[in-house]
Amino acid sequence: MNRIPGFAFASAELAIEFDRWLIHLSGERQVSPKTAEAYARDVHQFLSFLCEHLGGRMTLPALCRLHPSDVRAFMAARRSEGISSRSLARMLAGVRSFTRFLERQGKASCGALSAVRAPKQSKTLPRPLSVETAKRVVTTELRADTGPPWIVARDAAVLALLYGSGLRISEALGLKRRDIGGGTEVITVHGKGNKTRMVPVLANVVAAIEEYVALCPFELPPDGPLFLGARGGVLSARVVQLAMARLRGALGLPDTATPHALRHSFATHLLGRGGDLRAVQELLGHASLSTTQIYTAVDTDQLLRAYRSAHPRA
Repeated sequence: MNRIPGFAFASAELAIEFDRWLIHLSGERQVSPKTAEAYARDVHQFLSFLCEHLGGRMTLPALCRLHPSDVRAFMAARRSEGISSRSLARMLAGVRSFTRFLERQGKASCGALSAVRAPKQSKTLPRPLSVETAKRVVTTELRADTGPPWIVARDAAVLALLYGSGLRISEALGLKRRDIGGGTEVITVHGKGNKTRMVPVLANVVAAIEEYVALCPFELPPDGPLFLGARGGVLSARVVQLAMARLRGALGLPDTATPHALRHSFATHLLGRGGDLRAVQELLGHASLSTTQIYTAVDTDQLLRAYRSAHPRA
């Protein structure tokens, strides 16, 4: 079950607990495969560093004997490799998840990690598109692509869904054929942590999806994926990103105009027009209101810029 190769720097017992932890992540915790993979890689790097730093293979007792200085040495080493504060904080989160698992199983206690604070992170505000630009992006007539008409219609439908309903790419590509039909006004979305939420869908977005369905050359069974790739398999998120990149070039948009920026734009535009913060939180599927509040800062920043450029005394 060990998904990370080259575990020679850890004892057999520690490697077994590592594998059990991975099963726990994907089973009981139900974290996404990408999150589990990132956490596994973080623990792999942490144990590999400690093996060299302490001069011996890592064992469960060795983890118990760690000092905060050992953890700080790991952080300093990663810093020297150019790792950002955000990435370093995520790495510590992955390692702490593993050591907490060991503690719950009664295998080891690692207080050194609890004694070290994660690095402070500067809040990076999302960069939404303007209302006019977002409309241009999701207007089918503006698209210029040499692909088959059904693929052009598919890409248009996906991007319209990202902006019209504020979905993540993974959520849009996770939709089934049965989720969208004539008269659909609300769809059930499976978000992070396998949590579901109800999201409204605009009539013109449904129309764009139905146009794609009518043109799609492959069978779309009710329980199968709604959006398909060129060969009939599940559509990849990378394909959507490339479609957006081509659209950026055609419309002269900046690199910040990504598929995820459409989700940011959805939230910012709703709040800018008086949308309720709690309602937007529910629509986005944010677990914490503080995450959604970032968008109020974006809108405030835009208001201040307009004020400073237009007010006679500014």
